[in-house]
Amino acid sequence: MATTTTLAALPELVGQDLGASSWIDITQERVNTFADATDDQQWIHVDPERAKDGPFGAAIAHGFLTLSLSIPLWTELLDVTDAGTKVNYGLNKVRFLSPVKVGSRIRLQATIADVEEVKGGLQITIDMTMEIEGAEKPAAIAQAIHRFYA
Repeated sequence: MATTTTLAALPELVGQDLGASSWIDITQERVNTFADATDDQQWIHVDPERAKDGPFGAAIAHGFLTLSLSIPLWTELLDVTDAGTKVNYGLNKVRFLSPVKVGSRIRLQATIADVEEVKGGLQITIDMTMEIEGAEKPAAIAQAIHRFYA
């Protein structure tokens, strides 16, 4: 369930854990589509048979695929009802901690770390953790920056 707020009330959410998104399946089809879109056809991603004998024992998702899935999952966690424009502004840091094997599921957990005014709107910094279902360590951690304009 998304936290619903307005631009004016957004600063009150600093430090708030927004919870976790739904789980999303990491399928070989999704990995292959990402590989085609990015021209990253490395065998550890797109050749499941060869990947069985590789360092992870299975084909894995691209790190940037995992990171990119934070966007649709993020939209499940926060709804700023009076924001007319929402912009992914960038990242302060990203670490890929564990490989995401094809066939696994991931979800996003997020906390609002900071809210500051920018010309015409607000900039929020979010501490994100991309979790792997049943795994001890997360797939990735990142600090994302988004901007919301009226």
